Amino acid sequence: MLDVSGLSAGYGQIEVLHGLTFTVPKGQVVTLIGSNGAGKTTTMRALSGMIKPRAGSIKLNGREIGGLESHDVARTGLAHSPEGRRVFPTLSVEDNLTLGAFPRLTGSRPKGDVNADRERAYTLFPRLRERRTQLAGTLSGGEQQMLAMGRALMLRPEILLLDEPSMGLAPKLVEEVFRIIRRLKEEQVTMLLVEQFAMAALGVADHAYVLENGRIRFQGPAAQLRDDPQVRAAYLGGGH
Repeated sequence: MLDVSGLSAGYGQIEVLHGLTFTVPKGQVVTLIGSNGAGKTTTMRALSGMIKPRAGSIKLNGREIGGLESHDVARTGLAHSPEGRRVFPTLSVEDNLTLGAFPRLTGSRPKGDVNADRERAYTLFPRLRERRTQLAGTLSGGEQQMLAMGRALMLRPEILLLDEPSMGLAPKLVEEVFRIIRRLKEEQVTMLLVEQFAMAALGVADHAYVLENGRIRFQGPAAQLRDDPQVRAAYLGGGH
């Protein structure tokens, strides 16, 4: 599905990622965990074309997508729900969702039934149905996060990138976000998850990679890393 090899990337003169190699198999959830500044969000941005890789390969279903513009990456079937949500604040909830299907509506992805997928988003996120005509900028933080995830799903992606979906949310909403991630996993949606609550991420993921200073320090089945004393002491602490 997604195969990353020797990925290096950064900002200006600063190199953040130093030769990352990892795989996200079809139908699985893979999580990247690590402390702040480890390179997790930079990895997501490099995968989705928000920044250009300096070296390495990013292949989706065997096709090289490293270095493509973000809109071209989306056309290959990679959807990114970014850190900070980034909804279109002056558009309605429904228009935000419809824009998620833009590559399908313009013929660069198989169209399918866009209306049915919008209904699916409303089923996953009932609050969005209640606020379908409301401007996205007036939603709460939790509602905006749900909208960002729903919009990404409207692409009918080959792989969904979720970058810090629980950031800034109250505990009840964090539980709701992870309930939805588990449901998507049951539907065999392929996902790459970056999450501040490492224990919660390891609880839902199949496989995990631990980043430290832009390099992979540990990797393995998520349940195994969750129980690893070294990983727990360094990255999990007493938190979620």
